[in-house]
Amino acid sequence: MGYNWNWGVFLQPTSTGDDTYLGWMFYGFKVTIALSLSAWLIALALGAVVGVLRTVPNKWLSGFATAYVELFRNIPLLVQLFLWYFVMPELLPERMGDAFKQSNPFMQQFLASMVCLALFTSARVAEQVRSGINSLPPGQKNAGLAMGFTLAQTYRYVMLPMAVRLIVPPLTSEFLNIFKNSAVCSTIGLLELAAQGRQLVDYTAQPYESFIAVTLAYLVINIVVMFGMRWVEEHVRVPGYLGGK
Repeated sequence: MGYNWNWGVFLQPTSTGDDTYLGWMFYGFKVTIALSLSAWLIALALGAVVGVLRTVPNKWLSGFATAYVELFRNIPLLVQLFLWYFVMPELLPERMGDAFKQSNPFMQQFLASMVCLALFTSARVAEQVRSGINSLPPGQKNAGLAMGFTLAQTYRYVMLPMAVRLIVPPLTSEFLNIFKNSAVCSTIGLLELAAQGRQLVDYTAQPYESFIAVTLAYLVINIVVMFGMRWVEEHVRVPGYLGGK
């Protein structure tokens, strides 16, 4: 193999001279973390609300929630990203659309990416919440209502706390996916981790070093997330459910 390995390339100054290539990679790493965590917080809150609405007896609310899930779950993520970045600013009121288009390019890319990832993931979280609530014995809901709770209070104090504990394992997969899906956002110019890896290749012609570093960075993120969610699972596990003691 005639490839010329050069791991020292990361310590070399960039073409602009204001940073090293390792600094570029670290910047992309930080953008990926910030984008994924902010989108996840929105997706978790919104997905919980939509998932609950999918199980309520009101057919209008459940129908709206079902339409929301089907819309965002069945349109490819890349298509949604282009819609949010290129199309949505044109559909906003003129002043809002112009303000968005005249803002810092990084903020345009970051906000469009965050909203896209959040809504796409929230539809998947909603399905996890719905399945968690539907897996509970009917007696729990009946017991809450018999104690004098309203339907909303029964969901808040009885059903939702139990359902959330049951769906921590599948939520871990969704949490991991949002970090991996963030790589799609490089298609609109956001310099996250994967985009910085490609940019490093363009400037240094060292593809192996670049993408090995990107791979290791994603592995670090995934390992931290898995151990963190495993800790959460151990501390919220309910005796008698999913291996609880």
